[in-house]
Amino acid sequence: MNLRRFAALAVVASAAVALVAGCGSSSDDSQTTADGKTVLRYQGSPSQVRWYELADHLGYFERVSLEWKGDTTSGPQDIQSVATNQVDIGGAFNGSVAKLQQAGSKVTAVLSDVGSDADTFQGYYSLEGSGINTARDLIGKKVGINTLGAYHEYAIKEWLHREGLSDNEINQVEFLVVPPVNTEQALHQKQIDVGNLGTIIKDVALEHGGLHELFRDTDLIGSLAISSFVVRDDYLESNPDDVRDFVQGTARAIRWAQTHTREEVIAKYEEIINARGRAENTDYVQHWKSAGVPTPGGVIHAEEYSLWVDEAVRLGELPAGIDVNTLFTNEYNPYANGTYKPDADSEGNALASK
Repeated sequence: MNLRRFAALAVVASAAVALVAGCGSSSDDSQTTADGKTVLRYQGSPSQVRWYELADHLGYFERVSLEWKGDTTSGPQDIQSVATNQVDIGGAFNGSVAKLQQAGSKVTAVLSDVGSDADTFQGYYSLEGSGINTARDLIGKKVGINTLGAYHEYAIKEWLHREGLSDNEINQVEFLVVPPVNTEQALHQKQIDVGNLGTIIKDVALEHGGLHELFRDTDLIGSLAISSFVVRDDYLESNPDDVRDFVQGTARAIRWAQTHTREEVIAKYEEIINARGRAENTDYVQHWKSAGVPTPGGVIHAEEYSLWVDEAVRLGELPAGIDVNTLFTNEYNPYANGTYKPDADSEGNALASK
């Protein structure tokens, strides 16, 4: 298993800054389609549908056209690809966005991407009968997460802190990178003592049985967005109308999913996956339960950054005094800038009261 410390993210972020300097302005590199639309490069997720892919399928973009540049399974890698001008849009955990920005990368979050709610959440599990039932039981134990320095490490450390462990005790918990598809097996083979599970992987593992839930992220944050889409500042400055189109279309796609039935969303996801021809299946999306993002159209709230920035400051990983309102903008989101009311649907029409 790959062992890296959280501090490595700052090193990578600093390297990203250096690479940005050599990549040139995105405005010089922008491409257009035959019908004059600006091409936005992006990375996808295997057997999943990202919000902007849904927006494209629903016809919500007027000025931009998407170009798939491959898949990513890591949020930090996705936004580092934005910072180094390999792609134009990407999404990651808000804490990772803050660290990348503080390391010098000129990127800005423009709308929320992923969140947790009562139906869509991340759980943290030990084996039944393992004796690991409380936060204190994790001291000296191994915890499997998908990426070091990203959301799950932050969430577990915040839980340990709230449960009364000292920083020294928290530092005795060992974090290991385990691909999500291998987490259940790693638990049963006792390669790790606690593992993070989410989405369909969590559903299948819980059906198999034998797991004890320590906590879920909604115990810490309630219903809250945890990840944002970012763009480079130079791209935003040179192509504000294209960014506005991307955000409005993606925000409307999120709102579409928030206001349609589970069956309608799954059917639309099946159409998208089957049409793009990437040798995928649609088993994953059958377990879709909710948008996760709680705000209409993914409008960003300051607390969705301040929670994790405050923790990073406490851990000595970010400096004190960061104004989280400088890390994101809602200027382009139609559900925040007055274009649509917050209670409107994806077409701007008022939703019928329940």
